[in-house]
Amino acid sequence: MGFQKITESDSVHNNLEKLNTITLLKGINEEDHKVTRAIEAILPQIEKFIDSAFENMKNGGRLFYIGAGTSGRLGIVDASECPPTFGVSHDLVIGLIAGGDGAIRKAVEFAEDDEKQGWIDLKSHDINKNDCVVGIAASGTTPYVVGALKKCNENHILTGCITCNPGSPLELNAKFPMTPVVGPEFVTGSTRMKSGTAQKLVLNMISTSLMIKLGRVKGNKMVDMQLSNNKLVDRGEKMIMNALNVDLKEAKSLLSKYGSVRKAIQNKN
Repeated sequence: MGFQKITESDSVHNNLEKLNTITLLKGINEEDHKVTRAIEAILPQIEKFIDSAFENMKNGGRLFYIGAGTSGRLGIVDASECPPTFGVSHDLVIGLIAGGDGAIRKAVEFAEDDEKQGWIDLKSHDINKNDCVVGIAASGTTPYVVGALKKCNENHILTGCITCNPGSPLELNAKFPMTPVVGPEFVTGSTRMKSGTAQKLVLNMISTSLMIKLGRVKGNKMVDMQLSNNKLVDRGEKMIMNALNVDLKEAKSLLSKYGSVRKAIQNKN
């Protein structure tokens, strides 16, 4: 039958405007339960991408996320959280969105339909064969994303994708496709819902696993996190107290002296 957009299929829930609040919530929650099962089914595919990306990144490669609309925003969110969480530079994980940064808040009309612009945006970051690119598109058909991955392949750059439609052009053009099939949305075609949740969960897995493998976590603690607010400073002090069996006063002193949890623990030992 060829490629079908499962994400655009009719919802199995009908007459939504006639339902009361709790029935709406139960319906949405029922659909959300399908997301984790869909991701569980593709863990081996996610593993393959992460292991391949790690080989590039441990040798200086970067990770790019590229998408449009909700998909692009999710990539930018994940990328932007890596520096404060893991203490890495802002150019290690980079999120790109069709229409540029202005599209993060407000949709840019037809930006996603330009098949050439994605590669142009990647080239502006001097992308090279040491880097990795994940195309994100629930539909798997977004020209901005598909076109970018095609050019990456031509230039021998490692490619992965996160889409929710098997057999899509995006899946077929990614060396490492990751395709959680979550089924029709609660509101027909509203892929910011289950599809967006699935994309976010896979992105969490990719960035967190890579940062752990790159040595940015010790035990289960974010020892390289940026101490950018009082909450994080307090958390850092507690990490030092637990790791070194010292009191709060000494933990504060060590954190103030060394400026990071990792350095405080290493130098004290």
